[in-house]
Amino acid sequence: MNRRQFLMSGAAGAALAGAGRGSAAPTSGPRRDPFRLRYAPHFGMFRHHAESLEGQVAFMAEQGFTALEDNGMGGRPVAKQEEIRAAMEKHGLAMGVFVASADFREVTFAAPPDRVRERIEADLRKAVEVAKRVGAQWATVVPGCYDPGTEWDYQTANAIENLKRAAAICEESGLVMVLEPLNPWRDHPRLFLTKMPQAYLICRAVGSPSCKILCDIYHQQITEGNLIPNIDRCWDEIAYFQTGDNPGRKEPTTGEINYRNLFGHIHAKGFEGIIGMEHGNSKGGKAGELAVVEAYRSCDAF
Repeated sequence: MNRRQFLMSGAAGAALAGAGRGSAAPTSGPRRDPFRLRYAPHFGMFRHHAESLEGQVAFMAEQGFTALEDNGMGGRPVAKQEEIRAAMEKHGLAMGVFVASADFREVTFAAPPDRVRERIEADLRKAVEVAKRVGAQWATVVPGCYDPGTEWDYQTANAIENLKRAAAICEESGLVMVLEPLNPWRDHPRLFLTKMPQAYLICRAVGSPSCKILCDIYHQQITEGNLIPNIDRCWDEIAYFQTGDNPGRKEPTTGEINYRNLFGHIHAKGFEGIIGMEHGNSKGGKAGELAVVEAYRSCDAF
């Protein structure tokens, strides 16, 4: 499942469809101890336990989650953004990433700056306003496709220049763009940014606290593996993580990635940011939703 499909199918699509309906009452079970790391579910992941968005936030908090991720936050009406922020504040959840700029068909950040400047600046100025409204610190940037007719190094230089301009917009408010390398083999062919070392080079060249890396462990397992060494080499530029097991892009323990070791390593390095749960549920219904919670409990026991 690629990112465009993920945003509008399955869990995410159901959550968006139900956003304006009458809500089932939030669950009222005992609140569990917080996880050691700040894992962030998304809307729809627990929709069988609570229909409304606030009800889902309440359920997340009851299960010990301390953050929420919502890729589609920027596309929600302002009133809904404000409603979600109020729910997060009520239940003690921090805001994870939302998507600030992403294109899966066109050359954007790798294009000459004079061709894309206005579009990039508009995306980031909108993202700054959304971030202020919902209390977000990070926003995802997917730097678009590569140009098969242009030498790679020219495209890298373009991306660095375009990101410097974008970072300057973000720096004023403290918003951090997180650049996400995505795998080209299973989900996203033709994208410019695919590997951690590539993202590291770009972030070092941009040289801004508002331009960092989003390490999506699912994508990097497919693209290059060698997860812990790559995390260590890129550590100073990583601001955010996302999860998903491989194959299948479901919760940890359903595939080949040893998430218990990974989470223990990330925790031992002192990571205090958010780890977005950008994956589907391996099983349906309430039982499947509780299985997601227990998968994170087992992997958080390092």
